[in-house]
Amino acid sequence: MSDVTQKRPEFRNINALKDLTTYRLPAAGWVSILHRVSGALMFLLLPLIVWLFDTSVSSEISHERFQAAFASGLGFVPGWLLKLVVLGVIWAYLHHLIAGVRHLYMDMTHSVTKEFGKSSAMVTLVLSIALTLVLGAKLFGLY
Repeated sequence: MSDVTQKRPEFRNINALKDLTTYRLPAAGWVSILHRVSGALMFLLLPLIVWLFDTSVSSEISHERFQAAFASGLGFVPGWLLKLVVLGVIWAYLHHLIAGVRHLYMDMTHSVTKEFGKSSAMVTLVLSIALTLVLGAKLFGLY
C-alpha cells in the first residue's frame, strides 16, 4: 500500500454513558424518535382521551362537570396539571399527524433525499410546536 491511499472511515457504536451528551442527532432523527414517543403517549393516555370526549358530549350536566374539571381540578389533580396533560396529548396528536403525513408524502413521491428529509423534518417540528402553542394558549385562556 502506498501513502496515497486513504484510510477507510471507521464507524463505531455509540457509548450511552460517554457519547450521548455530545452526539448530534439530525432533525429527521428527532422527528422519527418524537413520532414514536407521540404514538406511545397517545396510546397510554387513551383512557383519558375517551373520558374527556365522553364527558364533553354526553349531556349538558356532564359538559359542565368537564369545564369544572379544567377550572378547579379533579379531586386530588389540580386543574392546571390536567391542562398540561391535555396539552401533551394535543402535541402528541399534532406531531404524530404531521409526521405521518410527511412519511406518507415521502412514500408516495419517493422524495428520499437528504435535503428533503432535513427540510421536511424542520417543517414538521416547527408546525407541531407552533400549533401546540396556539392551541395551548386557547386551552389556558390567553385568548
